[in-house]
Amino acid sequence: MDPVEVTRGESPVVLGLPHTGTHVPQDIRARLNARGKGLSDTDWNIHKLYAGLLEGATLVRATFHRYVIDANRDPSGESLYPGQNTTGLVPLTDFDGAPIWDEPPSGGEVEYRRETWHASYHAALAAELQRVKAIHGVAILYDCHSIRSHIPFLFEGTLPDFNIGTNEGKTCAPAVAEAVEDVCRAAEGYGCVVNGRFKGGWTTRHYGRPAEGLHAIQMELAQSIYMEESPPWPYLHERAGALRPHLADILKRLDDLGRGGALS
Repeated sequence: MDPVEVTRGESPVVLGLPHTGTHVPQDIRARLNARGKGLSDTDWNIHKLYAGLLEGATLVRATFHRYVIDANRDPSGESLYPGQNTTGLVPLTDFDGAPIWDEPPSGGEVEYRRETWHASYHAALAAELQRVKAIHGVAILYDCHSIRSHIPFLFEGTLPDFNIGTNEGKTCAPAVAEAVEDVCRAAEGYGCVVNGRFKGGWTTRHYGRPAEGLHAIQMELAQSIYMEESPPWPYLHERAGALRPHLADILKRLDDLGRGGALS
């Protein structure tokens, strides 16, 4: 299986989907324990949630699961959140802090996975960002994520519905962050936070170089607003149907910004 799927469009907006893949090669799956084989930390149904929301958007989607290697972690292995509980480049535990391996990978195997999957995903993503930037003069990476709304190992209490990450405003122009936040704040019945527990992963921080015309923003959605947060992780059409117009509004506003010259 190819490590990455790309759907090309002509919009300045590129959707990154690093955590929706569920492919685990058989030799790796055999070394996961029963808990790990459940793949509970998948960004379940995110590709379905965003499907068709912006005509002309480019999608770059990792097909491999984050337990193989996490495409949104620093390839050096450095923690994105020093001093806080998190998972690494190849996670050894799930989001509840429970071990997921019967036989954890060695350092050499981690490097092989980095070269085979992590690097392939980011080569494709970088190429698409440069392609649309050549068309519009700017590119906007909207990194799509979701997570269970209650995970005490990672954060206290219940996660807000919309979690916007710009690494404290470093990864995009203010207009990009404001456009996203405005939609989220106006969405009745939903909660929103900017640069709270999730400030943007390695992808957002790596590609967000607004001075070079590359803008990046992460959206971490609480899964409770569009699906059930337990196996078999069903997509709830009524909840998702209420959410999708707000997400479409976000993407349309970003598309308008990229086309309108406001970010040049």
